[in-house]
Amino acid sequence: MLGYDWPRLHAALNDLPAALLLVAVLFDLAAVVTRRPSLRTAGFWTLVAGAAGAALAVVSGLQAEEHIDHGEAVHRIMGTHEELALITLGIFVVLALWRIARERRMGGTERAVVLAASLGGLGALLATAVYGGKLVFEHAAGIPTAVLQAEMHERAEGHHHHEAEGEADEHGTDGDGAPAMDADSAAVGPGAMATDSAQPAGHTHAPGTPPHKD
Repeated sequence: MLGYDWPRLHAALNDLPAALLLVAVLFDLAAVVTRRPSLRTAGFWTLVAGAAGAALAVVSGLQAEEHIDHGEAVHRIMGTHEELALITLGIFVVLALWRIARERRMGGTERAVVLAASLGGLGALLATAVYGGKLVFEHAAGIPTAVLQAEMHERAEGHHHHEAEGEADEHGTDGDGAPAMDADSAAVGPGAMATDSAQPAGHTHAPGTPPHKD
């Protein structure tokens, strides 16, 4: 499907509806605190968009379940993840439909019930995300077995950096472990270095100084 398989599509569809539903609840909380109708309106439309996106994410997740390699541990976690996702979707779809039908006629008590249900849905959403994270980061769900085995083999071998032969390393030694010489030292040579070091250091006289013996 357009270069994606179901697990990849599910991963692509997960983040936006989760963010929208979280922001919808935050808008509603801010509307209660500030008593600004514009925030409540923003929460309403964000909720509707988030519920629609969550439906797509759940459908793709149900399809992805049938297309990934997994064992018994992944199957159990996947079952819990699926149940929480369906509960989350049910809560927010009901809330979206409720507010579509009643948004302009709600009283204070009814809005308080809606907000409480939204907070419950947010808790279910966070739990769903936790179990989804377990599937990916603890059990590598969605990664084909052959790819996972190849990656495990590469990690077992480790990663090595190879220096060019004869190239000095950062500790000032060449490829054989001997101290490295800079370009000037190499050009002069060790014999010349010894000769220069054996010569006494000379000194100069200021102009007009009479000759004298050293």
